[in-house]
Order: sequence, then C-alpha cells, then structure tokens
Amino acid sequence: MALRTQFQNSSEIGVFAKLTNSYCLVPVAECEAFYSVFEGELSDVIKVIHTTIGGCRIIGRLSVGNKKGLLLPNSTTDKELQHLRNSLPDSVKISRVEERLSALGNVIACNDYVALVHPELDRETEEVLADTLGVEVFRQTLAGQVLVGSYCSITNQGGMVHPKTSIEDQDELSSLLQLPIVAGTVNRGSDLVGAGMVVNDWIAFTGLATTATEISLVESIFKLSDKGPSNVNQMRSVLVESMVS
Repeated sequence: MALRTQFQNSSEIGVFAKLTNSYCLVPVAECEAFYSVFEGELSDVIKVIHTTIGGCRIIGRLSVGNKKGLLLPNSTTDKELQHLRNSLPDSVKISRVEERLSALGNVIACNDYVALVHPELDRETEEVLADTLGVEVFRQTLAGQVLVGSYCSITNQGGMVHPKTSIEDQDELSSLLQLPIVAGTVNRGSDLVGAGMVVNDWIAFTGLATTATEISLVESIFKLSDKGPSNVNQMRSVLVESMVS
C-alpha cells in the first residue's frame, strides 16, 4: 500500500522522515496531520519516534538506516543520540560519523543488505556504514547524478531510480543488487525519488502531489500490492508518455 501525505505544504516526504522495517523517525514539529498518517499505519507494527538531528527537522536527509542500524552525522547532539538509543529497538545499532558529505541521506541509499553510496564518500565512513547497517557497499552514480540517496529508493523487494537512468544501467544495477529496478518519478514528475517518498517492505508514503500512475508504479516495483511487478513496464510507458506530453 502507498499513501499520500505532506509535511507543512511540502511533498518531499523523504526529506523529513526515515522509514525502515524496524522503526520510523519523524521530526519534532507542529504537524499533527503528518504524524497521524504514520502512526495510524505503523504504530501497531513498528515504533514511530519523534526526533531532531543537529537541531534540524530534515532527518530523512541527514540520516541513513535499515532494520539493523542507524548512521548519524557528527552534528547529532549527545542529547539526541541518547534519546534515539533509548527509543529505538535494542537490536538497532547506532553510530555517529565524521563525514564531509554530512547529509548522509542524500549520499547513501540502502536496504537491509546492500548500500549504494556517493563515489567520494570517505573510506572510513564506508567501513562504519558496512559495520553499523550490516550491508555490502557499492559506489555508484545514477543517470550521472552522484547524490544516490536523493535519486533512488531501495527496499528488500525492489528499487526505483532516477527517470533518466538508461535501461542498460537499470539492468546492471538490478544484477548488482539482485532486485527488480525501475526508473520512475514521484510528486508529479519529480526525479528526486529518494527525497520524495519513504518506503519499507510493506508500505510507502509519498508526497501529496504524487499521481495515480506514479502510485501504481511504486506499489508494483516495491511489491506493496497483490498485482506484483508484472505490469511495471506498461506503467513505466504511461509514466514516460505523461512526462513528455
């Protein structure tokens, strides 16, 4: 299932939230409608945690995580780190890393087994990432874009990448990750796939601007509906036609 929502008039859901298979992080702010959508769907299954990172609400862009761990930038305060340690499941490992590319959510995309990272990410950060999240790390660009976390979203079921990613690159990425991969958009033609939605193995939250065709593609590639991935190519064609027209 994929649901539409917004954060204070912004459809960039992936900027303000972080969703994994074992927890969900949302910012501390006056936005009850935003919280209620997440808590209404998730609270029976995983914990929804209110937090800030370095005093900022853009937690989806500053952090990266999966069911096994959470990686935070050095700007995270001791108080925020302690709050997260107290709130997250005991099985989730938390690390704080000194990284020049401090918007970790922009430069890293991951699921529970693999991570795609910015080609210039520090080697030390790569090691901490692999250890904290328990993932195999690949340095990658998408359609010439180095901000892989902004331009793609991957789960254990599938992945969506920048709409200008070539078929050859999609096939190569699919082989590398051992996942079905499709090029697509969210929020009515936005190529910021990672910034425009959050998704785990059973639910996705996209921006309010996301069209019905985009929702269908999200549900199909991430296997969130009974339809499965069989009609992905057909929907991708519809999506491309709607972008061109």
